[in-house]
Amino acid sequence: MTEIRTKASNLISRTPGKIYLWLAILIFGAANAVTRQLTELGEQNLINGRNPISFCNLLFVGNICALLMLLLVYYRQLNIPNLKQISGQNWLNMGAAAILSGAIAPALIFMALDLTMVTNVVLIGRIEPPLALALSIFLLKERVDIWSIVGAIISLAGVVITVFLQTLWENMMSPEVFITVGQGEIMTAIAAISLAVSTIISKARLQQIPLGIFSVFRLILATIVLFCVVISFYGVNHFMDVASPFLWQWMLIYGGVIIVLGQLCWFNGLKTSSASEVSLASSFAPIAGIVFAYLILGEAPTAAQYIGGSIILLGIFLSQIGARYQNSRNTHTTRETAQEEMSNEVGFKGI
Repeated sequence: MTEIRTKASNLISRTPGKIYLWLAILIFGAANAVTRQLTELGEQNLINGRNPISFCNLLFVGNICALLMLLLVYYRQLNIPNLKQISGQNWLNMGAAAILSGAIAPALIFMALDLTMVTNVVLIGRIEPPLALALSIFLLKERVDIWSIVGAIISLAGVVITVFLQTLWENMMSPEVFITVGQGEIMTAIAAISLAVSTIISKARLQQIPLGIFSVFRLILATIVLFCVVISFYGVNHFMDVASPFLWQWMLIYGGVIIVLGQLCWFNGLKTSSASEVSLASSFAPIAGIVFAYLILGEAPTAAQYIGGSIILLGIFLSQIGARYQNSRNTHTTRETAQEEMSNEVGFKGI
């Protein structure tokens, strides 16, 4: 057994970081489609009229699986001396960022997946990087190269065009065509805004907080907030199927592959990859999301999504030029900081 562990450890250490990154991107790209597929499967196997794989159950149990994985990865950082060094103000800042990125954004994305196409969620979610960039410029006074700015503007324009054309073609005969936007699209946009604001809080106030402490704290607080909100709105019976064997047998797949394997590949990739490699891999996240929406759910992109998606990809390409230029200039930026910022490009990671 020891020999097998040694061989496995050697194999993991010899595997290039970029391979782990691309595996993680593929897994995260499938997250939205797999989430939708599981809830549809739950609808076909109701328990006394209830869906055992509801979005609330999936998110709640998924958070627990992710928390266990993070505790295994970051247990060395979770010690009393490290926790005592965090000021009261930073605990409040972490709480705000945690609620925005760990509770509000995932909950809205899960609800959006029930109301609109997965491809729409993937594409509209791309407003997060441009918005975070704009907030960084105006609030944090960051210096950004022209390529990143132009790329962000083009990506944002691609999202707007996607929504506009889709609304136009779906409501061609409606006089209210210009003001009709789906609830799922609105929820996705709000989720992206929440993630962008959380990113700014992290950049401005939490740069010195160890990543492991913040990640674990965010997940614990997000799970508590989710539980309290659901209980307040729907009552304690809403979680009565959370121990269902049917739910957990599928969570072994969802939690094991999407959350645990995906996050472990991501963490291993971040350890040995440069910021430019992380940025390049992250830029393919929306493509992976659209491809898996087609392969798993049979969602063929609409003409509006093709047009808007192509514009978004052009913006991402230009942003990549800016990212490489910025990385070459910011030699003082630590590997962890650069990689953490690039990881925000990936979007929804299944939790």
